[in-house]
Amino acid sequence: MGVSRGRKAGRDGRSAGRRRKRRRARVEKSSGGVVFRKNGEGLEFLLIRDPYENWGLPKGHIEAEESAEAAALREVAEETGLFELLVVTELPTIDWYYRDRGRLIHKFCHFFLMESGAGEAVPQLDEGITQCIWRTFDGAMEAVTYDNARQVLRAAGAHLGTCPSD
Repeated sequence: MGVSRGRKAGRDGRSAGRRRKRRRARVEKSSGGVVFRKNGEGLEFLLIRDPYENWGLPKGHIEAEESAEAAALREVAEETGLFELLVVTELPTIDWYYRDRGRLIHKFCHFFLMESGAGEAVPQLDEGITQCIWRTFDGAMEAVTYDNARQVLRAAGAHLGTCPSD
């Protein structure tokens, strides 16, 4: 009997050289805010309309050497024009998967509850933010497009006593 000098097959029946490397999703981190303000009738929550015409919460990438909280404050200010913001508490981090030019991305977004002290929200048009609107808690819950953003909004409402916690 001769000795085989070929490649050894793995459990999947393919040779080691032909087994595909599993591509892992690239991890991205961002941060944002659930912004609220007090008016004569109660609380209002800020929503933005993104370039895809979805209603959501202001957020963006965390830059190098930047904390999640600092990124949230910066991104909210950039996307809404609101600079008098007070961080009240950290909210749940959400995650989701999406594809960018065929590459799988696993995105994590840290959220913070922020109170707006003054100013009118102005959308960051050059980033595709087309509108900023203030809504009651129920109105915001109804308008938000994504379920995971709704979960963060619900946590903010529970913290503020606007909605019962789950």
